[in-house]
Amino acid sequence: MTLKVYLSGEIHTDWREQIMEGAKGLDVSFSAPVTDHDASDDCGVAILGAEDNKFWHDHKGAKINAIRTRKGIEDADVVVVRFGEKYRQWNAAFDAGYAAALGKSIIVLSLPEHQHALKEVHAAALAVADEPGQVAEILTYVLTSVLPG
Repeated sequence: MTLKVYLSGEIHTDWREQIMEGAKGLDVSFSAPVTDHDASDDCGVAILGAEDNKFWHDHKGAKINAIRTRKGIEDADVVVVRFGEKYRQWNAAFDAGYAAALGKSIIVLSLPEHQHALKEVHAAALAVADEPGQVAEILTYVLTSVLPG
């Protein structure tokens, strides 16, 4: 069995690399949004032209980024959604909702202290992990039936 995993959410830490490292040797392919913050923010105006109003600047970029995000989530078997230190990754919450609407298996990666704020997102997930290594262990178990350690 091959798993396609989309890694959504926070872009300021190396959590994606940790999961990919932990999943080495497994039959998993990973995809993700653009994680270069400046490129993600400015793609719309860089391609379609400048905007005086910041709303339209962001609007253009969000729509172009949505092409990649929608494709990644739609093609995924599993969507991992990471909420970082500051859980205000609204785009990640949107991605989780979109994945849930499509019936995708969702793993949420978040800090225990954010449980209350993310309770609805957690309720839609099949697993809620505290650290990237746990996500790699979930993928290992799903693909090999082998428990960690």
